[in-house]
Formats: sequence, structure tokens, C-alpha cells
Amino acid sequence: MKGEVKEAKANTPIPRVNIEITGRGYTTTNVDGRFEISAAIGDQLIVRSDDFQTVYHTVSNQDFIEIHVEKEQKVSERYSNAQKKTTASDFKRYLDSARTSLKKDARNSIEYVTRGFESLQPNVPNASQNSEGFELLGDINAYWDLYDLAIDNYKRSLSAQNKISVQIKLASAFRNNKNFQESIDQLQQLVKRTLQPIQKIDVFEGLGDTYLAINEYDNSISYYQKALSTAKEQNLSPRVNGLTVKLGEASAKSGDVSRATSYFGSSLEQAEQETPNIAAETKNKAADFYNANRNFDEEIRLREEALEDIEDLERTPSPEEPRDEDLTSQRQNYKIANAFILKNEYAKAIPYLEKSISEASKDEDLVVEKDATRKLSEIYRDIGNYDKASESYARYVDLVDELYIQKEQELSQAARFNKEIALKQNRIASLENERELNESRYRLATENQALIQKNNRVQQWIIGSLVLVALLLLYAAYTQYRSIRKQKLANNQLALKSLRSQMNPHFIFNALNSVNGFIASNDERAANQYLSEFSQLMRNVLENSDEDFIPLVKEVELLQLYVKLEHFRFKNKFDYTIEIDDAISQGEFMIPPMLLQPYVENAVWHGLRYKKEKGALCISFQLQSKNTVKITIEDNGIGRKQSKALKTEHQKKQRSKGMGNISKRISILNEMYSDRMDVTVSDLDPDSEEETGTLVTVLIRKK
Repeated sequence: MKGEVKEAKANTPIPRVNIEITGRGYTTTNVDGRFEISAAIGDQLIVRSDDFQTVYHTVSNQDFIEIHVEKEQKVSERYSNAQKKTTASDFKRYLDSARTSLKKDARNSIEYVTRGFESLQPNVPNASQNSEGFELLGDINAYWDLYDLAIDNYKRSLSAQNKISVQIKLASAFRNNKNFQESIDQLQQLVKRTLQPIQKIDVFEGLGDTYLAINEYDNSISYYQKALSTAKEQNLSPRVNGLTVKLGEASAKSGDVSRATSYFGSSLEQAEQETPNIAAETKNKAADFYNANRNFDEEIRLREEALEDIEDLERTPSPEEPRDEDLTSQRQNYKIANAFILKNEYAKAIPYLEKSISEASKDEDLVVEKDATRKLSEIYRDIGNYDKASESYARYVDLVDELYIQKEQELSQAARFNKEIALKQNRIASLENERELNESRYRLATENQALIQKNNRVQQWIIGSLVLVALLLLYAAYTQYRSIRKQKLANNQLALKSLRSQMNPHFIFNALNSVNGFIASNDERAANQYLSEFSQLMRNVLENSDEDFIPLVKEVELLQLYVKLEHFRFKNKFDYTIEIDDAISQGEFMIPPMLLQPYVENAVWHGLRYKKEKGALCISFQLQSKNTVKITIEDNGIGRKQSKALKTEHQKKQRSKGMGNISKRISILNEMYSDRMDVTVSDLDPDSEEETGTLVTVLIRKK
């Protein structure tokens, strides 16, 4: 699609604006404000710049689009360089306390900065104090991932004093906030300046990180190499090692496996001379690379060594040294087990999974414990130990529920945290306004000859302050809205996982009842054949269990296998046909996994099974339009009225719960993905009292 970005009032083009389609591509506007980017109908176009508020546009057609924006005012210098009378030492003491608590408690840290500014009242802080205070606020925001607030505070710091170190931090905050073009511009300006060696490394590494984020691998590798060369000249071994790892990652992503192997080999040699934290992180990165290239033996060796380094770190923890979230015993044991599984060495994988589960439980790491428990269940299933597989899977379901509750609590805490931080920042802004008013009063007292002119100036300051407060309130409201929007999306995703975790056990237990039926009738051969088909079906179900949507072709394969199993058990009760329109491109249409199976299960178990004569089940896939597929599930069973009359109270409750889960899934997915599907259930002849059967119609659309 093509379009342009213009300033609304002047109707002038805006160059170098960030244009992004999430998951598809990235570009910027040219000097004429125009852009061109690949997109699909339904994608979200994100237009982002430091000069205006981010614009979101949903792609609905191929028409040329014009985006008009209003530029925001730049942050200006707010304080004079008036001489302070007292309290400079108190200001420094409060800022030192803020730095001490920065990584422990953001609220306390910001509170100390606030007290520091309060200690300067009624005087106006000088440029150095303003720069230091707002830089520290930016550091706090950046550490706690509040990058939009960090950008604002770093700009305030630079407006007081233009320091290279703060400019580098601002570029990093731009990159983390996905303002990639602003980050590149900021760093490219610094390249032209005279820099200290450490600053030069930071600038080149920052450019490498930003270009890597937008998949410009050649530029990324070039700047990483410049940073590495400077680090080697200064004999900074930790930086040399870190940059060598980044060069390996960038080379791997660019497809140059040979060069990536060389860089990772070099970094591993250097890591032996570094601290356990750096050594473990390097080995973990290299192991990830070998995993991606299916060199599982080398991956396992490196992770075993990383485990030894992690054990050293856990014995002598360093609160000042940041730890990568992958550098825990439970995660490394899980990845080692996964490597053995990919080598089909299940027996070797089991002890590592059990150790991962034990350590994750001890550290209350529900994510790893859940994943390791599910993987253990799959291994036991594949080696035929169905008792342990069932036991592990039941524990996995419990962990999913625990994780859902934990995530809800974390989202609630995050919302409160963001609100509190915004309020504390507003308090600092209020102090800034008060200092501005105090400065105005001081000037009025010393300039009696221009009383009328000074009164006008006071009014201007008051109006400006009110405007600033209004803007801050609007910003706080916008931040709250965005936080609620993110929380709602996370809640929907967790709800979908919970519903899927409820459906899968329900489906498994129904299928296992079929096996019990064969065993009870002493039909061992049929039971074995059924179990073989059932195992294949379960593998397909579990592979797709974490996806919101899968290609239609996979759902058709799953459905064919399921209907085959049901017919295998009830072959005297019904015949079935599955008709697929040749015009359907099954790989292009997406459908939620296990959407159709419950409706087919109802048709067999509640309609055809009770029919006196042999019934018929017809499943049809028809291309209704180029973007829509119509799926019908038709049976000539006893119908919904008679089926309902035959059910016990327990069966009614179970069916209600199963169909309710399906309805909830469809409702949530339609809300998240803009009405992708419709489902209707009706009787073939609603006016008849005879056995008429049931018709289910499902419409799915391309996104």
C-alpha cells in the first residue's frame, strides 16, 4: 500500500516518519512524506514519530491514504540559571538515595527525586541540577520499561544541559519505544562529534542494535564491527565478548551460518576468562544458535557448562550485576531436555525435565513448570506410559489455571504501578510549575518600574502552567487508556488458553472412554488400532494447542482423523462423507484449532448414536466467496428435541459447559480479530416432530 504523512495545519509533508506493519515490515517516509509498504487487508498500520502522537490505521483496501497529524511542541528550557542560596547538598543526598533504590523500588526512587527538587524550593534549580535530576528520572523509567516517560525526562535533561551520555540514553529509549528512526538520527549526530572511546563504543553498538531491530543486517554487522574494533583497542574484554556475541546473532539472522559459527566460537573462548554471569550468558546465546542449526550435541554441552556457571552465580549472587531471565537452572534443564527430545532420546530427556519442574516449583516459576510438565506428559505418551502421561497432563492443566490467576494478579499490579508512577511524575511537574511561578514573583519584586508588564507576565505563566497541567492530565488519561487496552488483550489471551485447557481434557477423556468400551468387549485388536489412531490425533491436537488460529488444511486433517475414530467405534450407526471444494486454498484460510470437532462429536454422540436405523453424517467445505469458506455439518440423527429429552441432568450440564466454551472462544476471537467467523446451529426441519437431524453452519473469513 502507498500513502503520505502531512502536517495538518500547514499541509506540508513530514519526512523520516516511522511506518510499521506489525510482523510484516518497516519503512520511513521520504522527503516528500510518502511511503510504500507491504500489507494485507485487516493489518494495523502504525505511524510513529517523536513530533506527534502515534497514529493507528486498520488497512481496509489498496487505496492511497493521506495521514494528517498535528505536531506537538518541542520540550523547551524551563528554568533560568538563577543562583541558588541553599540546599544544594540536600539535593545531591536525595539523588544518591534515588540511585540506590532505582533497581529495587521505582516508587521510592522517584519519591527521592521529588524530595530533591522540593529541597531546592523556593529557589530555582540551576541547569546542572535540572539536568541531573531529569536524567535520573529517565534512568528510573528506562529500567522499569516506561520508555515513553524516559524519553520525555531525557529531553528535559538535555534542555538544561546538552550531555553526550544523556543523548546516548535518549537514543536507547527511542529504540526500546520502537521510534527507530529517531534513535538512528540521534546516534548518527553523535558519530560526527568528538567522542571518548567508551562513548564511541556505545554509539556504534546502539546503531547496530537499532538496525538489527529493523532487520537491516548489513548495517547492523558493520556498526557492531566498528564497536568491536574500538573495544579491542581499549582492551575492554567484557565489551569485546558482548559485541562478539551480537555479531554472531546478527550473522545468524542474516543467514551467514559460517560467519556466525566463527563469532560464537571466538566469544566462547573469551568467555572462559570472564565472570560466571558473562560466561553463562555467552554459552546460552551460543547454545540457542546451535539449537537453531540442529547441532544438538554442541547445544547440550554448552548448556551443561552454563549450568555450572549458574550454580556459581546462585551460590554468590550479585545484586548489582543484571541477570538474563534464561540464566536459571530450570530454564537450562528444560532446554537440555528439549534438545534430547529433538534427538529422539526420550529416556535422557526425562531426568532433566523432572529437575526443571522441581527447580521451577521451588523458585515459583510457573511458566517453566507448566511447559516442562506438558513436555513430560508428551514423552510418557510417546513411549506408551499412559498412566504417567495422564498424571503429568492433569498437573499441567492445574498449572495452566494457576498461571492464569497469577497473570491476572500481575496485570492488576502493573496497572496500579503505572498509575502510581504517573501520579508521582505529575507531582514533579507541579513542583516545576511552582518554581516557575516563584521565579515570576521574584522578578516582579525586583522590577517595580515595569509593574503592568510584569503582571501580564504572571498571567502568561499561570496560563502556561494551566495548559501544562491540562496536557499532563490528557497524557495520564492516554497512558491509562493504553494500559487498559493492553490488559484487556492479555486477559483475552489468557481466557483463550484457559478455555483450550478445559476443552482438551474433555475431549481426551471422551476418547479414552471409547478405548474402555473396546477393552470391556475383549476386542484387544480393535483397542490397539484405536489407540494408535488416537495417539496420532492427540499429537496433532497438542501441537496446535497453543495457537489461536491454524491453517484450514490442519483442521481438516484433524477432523478426518477424529471422524474416522468415531466411525471405527460406531460403524453400525452411521456412514460419513467429507466433501472439500477444490477451489479452496486450504493454506490461506485460518481457523481456531478444535473448532469443528465438538459439533461433530455432538452429531455422533447425541444424534446418530440413538437413531434406530443407520444414519448419515455429511461434512462439507464450500468456497462461498474469495474471502469466505462455508462449512456445514449435517446429520440425520434424532434431532435436538429428542436428544434433549433422552439426556440425564449430568449430561445436560456437561453439554452446556462444552458448547459454552466454544461460544466463549468464538466471541473472544471475533473481538480480538474483527469478526473472523460465524456459527449457527439449527434443526433440518424445525416444524417437524419426527427425527429430522441437525445442521451446523460455520463461516470463516480471511483476515
